[in-house]
Amino acid sequence: MRARDLGLATGDSGRHNAITDVPGVGVGHVTLVRDPAVRTGVTAVVPGGIGPHAPLPAGLFTGNGHGKLVGATQLSELGLLESPIVLTATLSAFRAADALVTWMLAQPGCAGVRTFNPVVGECNDGHLSDIRARPVTEAHVLRAVATATGGPVAEGCAGAGTGTTALGFKAGIGTASRLLHAAGEQVTLGALVQANFGGTLRLHGRPITPSSLGLPGERLPPAGPEEAGSCMIVIATDAPVDARQLTRLARRAVFALGRVGADYSHGSGDYAIAFTTRTGHAPMPDHELNPLFGAAMDAVEESVLNSLLAAETTTGAEGRTAHALPAPRLLELLRT
Repeated sequence: MRARDLGLATGDSGRHNAITDVPGVGVGHVTLVRDPAVRTGVTAVVPGGIGPHAPLPAGLFTGNGHGKLVGATQLSELGLLESPIVLTATLSAFRAADALVTWMLAQPGCAGVRTFNPVVGECNDGHLSDIRARPVTEAHVLRAVATATGGPVAEGCAGAGTGTTALGFKAGIGTASRLLHAAGEQVTLGALVQANFGGTLRLHGRPITPSSLGLPGERLPPAGPEEAGSCMIVIATDAPVDARQLTRLARRAVFALGRVGADYSHGSGDYAIAFTTRTGHAPMPDHELNPLFGAAMDAVEESVLNSLLAAETTTGAEGRTAHALPAPRLLELLRT
């Protein structure tokens, strides 16, 4: 089930209602499940042709910086993305960055490249997975990048979302897209989230908790403030926008988490990266950005809901369980 199947999202979406509706953007997952305690993985967002010699305009916004976003400073400083965007678990982020260097060294035309900015985001999936085991290898990262394709995107317990939780429920990867008119033409905007943040889920202004749905178990995550969760957001578009405008777009993407009940706590790493596949065009006027801002907020909100609705109840490290959001009970509650 997805959010719009339940009437929880509206608006014109692309064919797959996914970030891959933006032409040239692919997504690849590698999911690692090993009993009893490994529930993790890798997700790669790969714009076609990306590399040191073909960077794309990009922007970054940090809502709360309790995270390990590799490559953030150069991305922010230069406004250019020259790497696939890889998402994984916190303690695997650095190995993933090294794997992207391996990927770059193997690319055609990169024989003389001596500097490269790999971009890797992370969420802490240590509640359900043995994060200290660091099971993600270079081979897993390279496979996620190499298998990135367009079309439908697996959501919930897939790739980097295998062990993540959000708003008291099992969550994971979620995605959505919007078709809109901007700069005098139809453009596409897509979002993908790795949802792992704290707060109380809100739908139609109502708080939705595990107990209100008759679910057992504790609120997640149960640990101290330094483990209060995070959310990585990736926004892709084919609109003619520059790095400064993409930073503004990324800012709205983080704002959208508030719609579903994010608490933006001390321990949360809330980041959004936005990029455009359109190059060589003058940027659209700022006063015409409002449709893109609205599309970003709507797509991120729907992506989070999709991450929750697609997830499955998961038991992992030390027998801890994160319960899925049950769609039938949710609809019943919203009708009362």
